[in-house]
Amino acid sequence: MTKREPIFLFAFMMILSGSSFAQSSAGGSASVEPTMIIDKPTAGMLHRGSYSLNGNFFEQGGVLFGVSVGLLDRFNFGISYGGTNILGSDKPAMNPYPGVNVKLRIMEESSIAPALALGFDWQGRGAYVEDLKRYTIKSPGFFVVLSQNFALAGNLSLHGGLNVSTEGGDGDKDLNGFVGAEKSIGKDISILAEYDAGLNDNSANALGRNRGRGYFNMGLRWNWGRGLVLGMDLKDIFKNQQDITVGNRTIQIEYVGNF
Repeated sequence: MTKREPIFLFAFMMILSGSSFAQSSAGGSASVEPTMIIDKPTAGMLHRGSYSLNGNFFEQGGVLFGVSVGLLDRFNFGISYGGTNILGSDKPAMNPYPGVNVKLRIMEESSIAPALALGFDWQGRGAYVEDLKRYTIKSPGFFVVLSQNFALAGNLSLHGGLNVSTEGGDGDKDLNGFVGAEKSIGKDISILAEYDAGLNDNSANALGRNRGRGYFNMGLRWNWGRGLVLGMDLKDIFKNQQDITVGNRTIQIEYVGNF
């Protein structure tokens, strides 16, 4: 496979999906719950028979593609794969294994209680660091998360959870916590904020001379219609990893539809 073929493959998959009923996960007119904040999961689910195709473009010419399917209203399954140097002239460095994710909603949201979901997500973010057997941003691993939606000048979603990553090659396997929020701006745009405490990424062997500040990320999602959502993220705004000088800027593409 050449460096450009993954992009064409993703575009082709979206074109093939054009005949199905499309949905959106961004803005006040969203018809689908967001299943991720930025790097961390929500309790949101794809409904039975729904699917999402995702493309993430990040530093070092990195590309990550994924597909998730709502097998049941309360059970989702997904798989992703990618690598670095896929864009550019250097030799591609593919991830050592696909990232599998599963999520089960245990409790539905009500006016007085948030939705509760648990699951497993093996897909980290950024480049894979072979020496430490981990991604630049560790995969969530096993997680439990709460999500609550409010009608406040559009939509406001709040999320919070705990996770234990399986990436412990740096010797840090601590329980971690994260919180996040999404706010719609008009019918087609949402802004997002996420804080990952990084409690499982602050050991002496932490990647990038970790400062122990945790990871603060912000993002924007723009509904282009027909199920297509474009996004931009700015990651590690607190410069938790000292080797990052300006934060990671990434691009996110999502298509959501029904079979």
